[in-house]
Amino acid sequence: MQNENQTEISFTRTWTFNSTKAPLNVDKRYVMLKDSPGFYTYVVLERLPGWPVFYIQEGRVLFKLNENMFQYMAVSDARQRFMPKNQDRRNGQVLGYKEAVLITNATNPAFNGEVDDKYLYSNDNKDIKVHGWVGSNPSLGFWMITPSNEFRTGGPLKQDLTTHLGPTVLNYFTSTHYAGEVLAIKFKTEEYWKKVIGPVYIYLNSNDSANADPSVLWIDAKQRMQKEEASWPYEFPLSEDFVKSNQRGALSGQLLVRDWFVSKQAVPGASAYVGLALHGEAGSWHYENKGYQFWTKTDENGSFSIKNVVPGNYSLFAWVPGFIGDYKHASNITITPGSNIQATNVVFVPPRNGSTLWEIGIPDRTAAEFFIPDPSPTYKMYPYKEHVEKFRQYGLWARYKDIHPVTDQVYTVGLSDYKRDWFFAHVPKNVGPKLYNATTWQIIFELKNITKGSYTLQLALASANAAEVQVRVNNPKSAELFTTGEIGKDNTIARHGIHGRYHLYSIGIADTQLVVGNNTIFLTQTRHLSPFSGVMYDYLRLEGPA
Repeated sequence: MQNENQTEISFTRTWTFNSTKAPLNVDKRYVMLKDSPGFYTYVVLERLPGWPVFYIQEGRVLFKLNENMFQYMAVSDARQRFMPKNQDRRNGQVLGYKEAVLITNATNPAFNGEVDDKYLYSNDNKDIKVHGWVGSNPSLGFWMITPSNEFRTGGPLKQDLTTHLGPTVLNYFTSTHYAGEVLAIKFKTEEYWKKVIGPVYIYLNSNDSANADPSVLWIDAKQRMQKEEASWPYEFPLSEDFVKSNQRGALSGQLLVRDWFVSKQAVPGASAYVGLALHGEAGSWHYENKGYQFWTKTDENGSFSIKNVVPGNYSLFAWVPGFIGDYKHASNITITPGSNIQATNVVFVPPRNGSTLWEIGIPDRTAAEFFIPDPSPTYKMYPYKEHVEKFRQYGLWARYKDIHPVTDQVYTVGLSDYKRDWFFAHVPKNVGPKLYNATTWQIIFELKNITKGSYTLQLALASANAAEVQVRVNNPKSAELFTTGEIGKDNTIARHGIHGRYHLYSIGIADTQLVVGNNTIFLTQTRHLSPFSGVMYDYLRLEGPA
């Protein structure tokens, strides 16, 4: 299609049984609008019943830029920098995994001592809105703008790559990064599936002042991103599969939280994430990967409004910072064109069996509040102009041995401070070349009396990778009271993340296992084949009997 206002080009591929290509019908489209400094791209993917079993582990839009022109990369307000060359990476030293390379002989010596690793520039889905590169002489910005996350898998907290050395600009709609195979899209033989990915906008901008200050083009790109968000859903796509605004619906309501220990009355679920996703159990949005998801945050009163929802049948999910567990509304939600549904009885009762006796951390699904060490002096950090989260550095897991060279971590309730005394990742300890031992952490706490009944340890994990946590009480050599079994393929520890897939366990402890005076809970991370096997704790809480 072409007229004076718009050009839209469609490249189609229809799959046949004798094809060696992926069993998908593909309709890839590019759109240019009059007076728009860039272009849009989207794709419609379809598979028909009877086609072969098929997995999609990664789905993305990718652009490779000319490294002789583009040297400055921007991912966020803080993470903006000049980058090494591909040659610098090739001449460097591969570290613990192939993606991480120590720059040793850079064309610009200022980069020597840095670690180049594409995972340093990951973001949560909710934050992947604009990223790109700036070139000089002439000054030119190349930006990937994502006006909506509705087509991405894994929900707002799923982390993924954005851009990296190449220069490479990415936009992932699905991957197993920071999650594992659970987020691979797996099709059964008789399954029908169709999904529209995008549109996303490739925005080009220029300003002569960017030769002296490349961030000028970043600021402009952010403003353009806000304009694109305000225009969503777009009206211009010609594919009948892209649902326009007048064909969509909306849902609004108020989320309340009822935790009797916090308040006798239900309180507003402030700053909570509320979303619609395909049907599943509470928390299933973490690994839902075939449908659309629509998320928003509540205000201070717990009020929320989810707009521009594609018609369909959904479950209403939520999670609330400051509380453990996942919420799912008792009733399914059906969105029809033009509908504006008011959700009722949206009340989250977080898991709780008894009064809080002590707690460690903050229930926010990350390990960011715990102790994050300085990196090894072997590695140099790029001197960002603004503060960058401390966990975004290579090799932090190895610092556990430096901090606890002989014994493992001991945390005493009432004396220790989790910001200083609780290491951000429970990892094995290196005891020789490629040799690692399991580690056992202790939590020491005092009970002045014992109440008859079952106590509960609420154990929330922010991430797990090829790990197993065993729990024992007052006897480190006894049979485990509880084990998670082997869990997780997040690989978050190696990839400079601070959260992956959330896990929550409610572990009963009989009163007969406790004593008046000091008690000790032993947490053993038993898996130790790799330095990256381990867990990140989100929050721990001991509750008294009900």
